[in-house]
Amino acid sequence: MIPQELIRRKRDGEALRAEDIAAFIDAMTREEISEGQIAAFAMAVWFRGMTPAETIALTLAMRDSGDVLSWPGIDRPIADKHSTGGVGDNVSLMLAPIAAACGLAVPMISGRGLGHTGGTLDKLESIPGYTIMPDEALFRRTVAEIGCAIIGQTSDLAPADRRLYAIRDVTATVDSVPLITASILSKKLAAGLETLVLDVKIGSGAFMTSLEEAETLARSLVDVANGAGVRTSALITDMNEPLADAAGNAVEVRNAVDFLRGQKAGSRLETLVFALAAEMLVQSGLADTTSAGEERAREAHASGRAAETFGRMVRLLGGPGDLVERPERHLPHAPVEIPVLAERDGWLAQCNARDIGMAVIDLGGGRRRPGDVIDHRVGFDGLLPIGTKVAAGEMIAMVHAGDRDSGEHAAKAIAANFRIAEEAPEPRSLVVNRI
Repeated sequence: MIPQELIRRKRDGEALRAEDIAAFIDAMTREEISEGQIAAFAMAVWFRGMTPAETIALTLAMRDSGDVLSWPGIDRPIADKHSTGGVGDNVSLMLAPIAAACGLAVPMISGRGLGHTGGTLDKLESIPGYTIMPDEALFRRTVAEIGCAIIGQTSDLAPADRRLYAIRDVTATVDSVPLITASILSKKLAAGLETLVLDVKIGSGAFMTSLEEAETLARSLVDVANGAGVRTSALITDMNEPLADAAGNAVEVRNAVDFLRGQKAGSRLETLVFALAAEMLVQSGLADTTSAGEERAREAHASGRAAETFGRMVRLLGGPGDLVERPERHLPHAPVEIPVLAERDGWLAQCNARDIGMAVIDLGGGRRRPGDVIDHRVGFDGLLPIGTKVAAGEMIAMVHAGDRDSGEHAAKAIAANFRIAEEAPEPRSLVVNRI
């Protein structure tokens, strides 16, 4: 396998043989291929796509680039969820402990931010001492004792994806269906899952902006995962505004703690968390219907068991033992806070969620290059949802910044990003479709 020849063939629209894809991924894993060649391959796939057979071959080659886990001795169903990425999407932080409190084992392998979207690992790094890369023994112990562990890819788990993931982030090749499919599923298949639920985002803050694109990606993910023996379904969900009322890293962790403490009732975030929890319980056989699954998940949340599970997970993975009780003591705070004010009376009718994600990056809360250091303190909270009636001068968001200049710039960008209308907008369905 000559890398430049494989790149040329894909550039010209040819279908690649499974053995050639496997050889390319193997060489990439052993760092025998340059970043430029990997970027060229990713761009060729972005433009030319892949056949289903090629996508399966890529997924399996990336899965087999490292260890594939199994879970002997755990008598719970092994389940997980994955989101294709959005703005203010901190669902994993609440969903994993809720699912664990309901009787599932959730070995959640998460990633860093891609493009304008935030990454679960970047959020978890806001927690002092939290080990996002534990050794396998601690990972297994946490899942066995707590029921869930949210970690990053270890050096032995789908290492090919880790290298390709970082390069896609900075080469405008994130939104490719075959690359997204292989990236997500290589990690999930390597984690030894029995069931998987996917949250495929659609809208201005998603990589898939049309329903057709989202359904294409969802079907690709569901077909490849089910074909590999993992029972999988997907919800297509709206991402035309931030999901949580926060966007950033530490601010989203604080938001998740507030949720687990029962302070986010009635929000879009609450709706989606329990919809995904219900889907996980049905797929795993712990609930007969989604309504029964949602009821079970809500009880685990309301009883405090989910919050306790999250706190125990954080503690076992090296974080503070009282994070749930005293988040303000442990999470970093930005030195500058600037309110974003409504410019006139009316209804919040529209925003561009992608621009809010990019504003987080401008504040230093995301990466422009793979090696950039993130400022976990910065971001936005208090974001009002679309459909809220506001008065001129009312706060619609709070900027958390490292310095006043960047904070004022972000406040102006956010204010300009929201459209205020004279009439209330038509409500949108959060869950658009199920695959």
